[in-house]
Amino acid sequence: MEWQTLPKAPGVYLFKNSDGEVLYVGKAVALRTRVRSYFQAPERLAPKVRAMMRHVADLEYIVTSTEVEALILEATLIKQMKPRYNIRLKDDKSYPYLRLTREEEFPRLLLARNPGQDGSRYFGPYPHAQAARDTIRLLRKIFPIRNCTNQKFRNAARPCLEYHIGHCQAPCQGWVDQKAYGAMIEEVEAFLEGRADEVERHLKEGMEAAAEAWEFERAAELRNQLAAIREVREPQRVVQGTRRDLDAISWAIGADEAVVQVFRVRQGRLSGRESFTLAGVEEASDESIAEAFLTQYYASAEDVPQEVLIKALPEDIGELKAWLREKRGSAVDLKVPKRGDNRELLALVEKNAEMMRDEELRRRRRQAQDIEAGLLGLQHALGLPKIPHRMECYDISNTQGTESVASMVVFTGGKPDKGQYRRFKIRTVSGPNDFLSMYEVIQRRFRHRDLAEENPGLKRFAALPDLVIIDGGRGQLGYAVRAMRELGIDDIPVFGLAKQHEWLFEPDRPDPIILDRDSEALRLLQHLRDEAHRFAITFHRQLRTRRNLRSVLDDVPQIGPKRKRALLRAYPNVEAMAQAPIEELAAVPGMTRAAAESLLQYLRANSGGENSR
Repeated sequence: MEWQTLPKAPGVYLFKNSDGEVLYVGKAVALRTRVRSYFQAPERLAPKVRAMMRHVADLEYIVTSTEVEALILEATLIKQMKPRYNIRLKDDKSYPYLRLTREEEFPRLLLARNPGQDGSRYFGPYPHAQAARDTIRLLRKIFPIRNCTNQKFRNAARPCLEYHIGHCQAPCQGWVDQKAYGAMIEEVEAFLEGRADEVERHLKEGMEAAAEAWEFERAAELRNQLAAIREVREPQRVVQGTRRDLDAISWAIGADEAVVQVFRVRQGRLSGRESFTLAGVEEASDESIAEAFLTQYYASAEDVPQEVLIKALPEDIGELKAWLREKRGSAVDLKVPKRGDNRELLALVEKNAEMMRDEELRRRRRQAQDIEAGLLGLQHALGLPKIPHRMECYDISNTQGTESVASMVVFTGGKPDKGQYRRFKIRTVSGPNDFLSMYEVIQRRFRHRDLAEENPGLKRFAALPDLVIIDGGRGQLGYAVRAMRELGIDDIPVFGLAKQHEWLFEPDRPDPIILDRDSEALRLLQHLRDEAHRFAITFHRQLRTRRNLRSVLDDVPQIGPKRKRALLRAYPNVEAMAQAPIEELAAVPGMTRAAAESLLQYLRANSGGENSR
């Protein structure tokens, strides 16, 4: 790792440990100068940097043409790799967006995770999926947007319930023309962009024109939409002194995380609030937090306003402004307001961030207390020799014996440890036999333990649980215990949890253990069991869907084994395939336009019980 050989050019550098794991991603105007600053006497480094450098074993760098390119690449890599020592937006998955399907004849408003180049308009990101769903629900009350799948739309013989309750205009029956529907979608788009004043004006003009033309039914529809929009907008705070679009951003730090609040002001009205969590902010300056949040938030945001009020300005503000200007198409003003209405607005944002942080800290304390009570309660009720720090739960899922799978869910310290979850395809059992399936899974899990030292790929099985829970009654428990004893394991407590009465069964003990229904111990076990059930049935559904898709493709003319494999890699299910544009299907490796047309024709012509114990 020789920093002396680095070029004096802009770019991104990655520090890695001896296992090749990326610890930190940074950008630099001059790579050699920036990286050199890390290689100095430890006492001159910040504590966090000093701790990181103890683990750094390798350095990788990427040269970019400009400083702005380095800024964009840094934000992208941080989101992809989630390095331990970077300040990063904390999320387990992509933030949700609203997708307006402008490429369709009669567009829909959908929830989406990853914006794509598919002709749709994307709005967001939203901090939670529920916030996005609430927005869709609200807009569908104001505007009758269709929400059926394209497959149902094409094959609708009569209007559905959504039409009868006023939430759709039944374009599937030809009862609204494309021009009128498109005009409504333009109003939806304007509303989502924050141009609600413009939407109100258009609706009012349309209502008056319809009334003058004696089209009283149409006028009444527009009147109701106008009233609904005004009712929604009534509680919105009016930001004095401006009609511009702006975002106001501030944060409050608690422990090693920061709660960030974003107030979105559009046309002078507060149109939305978003809350995010930044991880890895210990010892970070406000300037560093500002840069990390702005680059990661606006990297995926579809809407960049003309003005951003923020608690602190990043050090490299020139690069950031140039990048935001490129995204917006015009200049973006970044500033820290010192007085007046803007300062009051930012103070309100900071107050909200502080309240959200304090509420989160209280929630964590309550959660920690509940978990501690649950673990102690389990130790006492089950007579365990120690607190069950690592708990494992196993579940079987199948449909009448087909696609039989099992899940292994791990809780560490009373919390889900998703990196330790494992799933198994049942190999030796045919038919719906949960007992033998459980025997196979337990054999495989604990047999791997002995091989883990010699095989690094199995090291995840090396840690032994303090408690094993089998989802099921005495039958599943008996076969699990038999598997463990055959492997010489008789010092790990194992219990069966039967769902019907939530009773616990212990090997060689006739009476069940009945926990208090309101106890934290039972709640913790139920959470563990429910996670195992969810994880098992999700895997089973994936396998079943792919099997069904594979069997459908077997009957399609011009789709042979090679094309079938390519389609299975490209699409998760038949519905996704049937909704894909023909150009997209034809672009799948090995496909042609003729094969894509044959596939769509077949799918459209033929459109028309699982268990987990």
